[in-house]
Amino acid sequence: MTKSVFFGIATVAALAAGAAAAGTLDDVKARGTLNCGVTTGLVGFAAPDANGEWKGFDVAVCRAVAAAVLDDPNAVEFVPTTGKTRFTALASGEIDMLARNTTWTFSRDVDLKFEFTGINYYDGQGFMVPKELGVSSAKELDGATVCIQTGTTTELNLADFFRSNNISYEPVPIETNAEAQQQYLAGACDVYTTDASGLAATRATFEAPGDHVVLPEIVSKEPLGPLVRHGDNDWGDIVRWTLNALITAEELGVTSANMGDMMSGTNNPEINRLLGTEGNLGEMLGLPADWAAKAIGVGGNYGEIFEANIGESTPIGLARGLNALWTEGGLLYSPPFR
Repeated sequence: MTKSVFFGIATVAALAAGAAAAGTLDDVKARGTLNCGVTTGLVGFAAPDANGEWKGFDVAVCRAVAAAVLDDPNAVEFVPTTGKTRFTALASGEIDMLARNTTWTFSRDVDLKFEFTGINYYDGQGFMVPKELGVSSAKELDGATVCIQTGTTTELNLADFFRSNNISYEPVPIETNAEAQQQYLAGACDVYTTDASGLAATRATFEAPGDHVVLPEIVSKEPLGPLVRHGDNDWGDIVRWTLNALITAEELGVTSANMGDMMSGTNNPEINRLLGTEGNLGEMLGLPADWAAKAIGVGGNYGEIFEANIGESTPIGLARGLNALWTEGGLLYSPPFR
């Protein structure tokens, strides 16, 4: 959800180059555990439940990769990271991949030396306010106090929006979503701004969600997805194509319920290639033939994962919108498995 600005670029890039040279796939196999960077806690996306088990939309991506590589979706060490620590953790090799609702930007891809392996959620920055303020548009927020995570481009988007609309605001700096929630509910700020999906997830945890409203303005493009280090191409291919497998499975109608039957073979060659009953795609990745089937078997296809964690039937209540398949009018699209 948060978007880091360019602090420590040279240091992060140097760390990334060194860590990538080691070969993450070999490290993960030797360790027997995937170290996956996630947020410090955002219900629906990545948060520990009452038993301390991590669950959520981004967590599902980590578990799918672990299943594909290690044949065990539970062989994951979840490493909580903040907007300031996530990139250093990835660059240094503390984590093998980052699945933390991180926005794909030019500087992160090119200057920070990271490789975004796809987009698992198309988002945009929004604003949440108490309903009692009587505000119906972000353009009415002149003079408002705004909770904003520090060290992020969310700050830049906020400044641009208020400047372009010739209105002013007072920033209230916070470090984590939990701190933002606490400050917002305590009245330390009139507005909380972050990605719209994060606002929905945060509001869902409130005692009275209906007392708060997400305003209609979306002021940025935030393509969110998992990332790895530059130069670690074999590992990047695995993370990329695991995400693509989840998306393709939904498009082809492969679900957690019918995958067992489809594993015996179908009349659709792409389904057969996806599930490893035909061709040698797994061999190309250095993985077993059924690597994608193992990934899909964890939580189902992309649509199943979406609906179970953040969909309209959950307290978060997000519609698919831009995150619908391309065949359904959305932007979700995977290259072919062939």
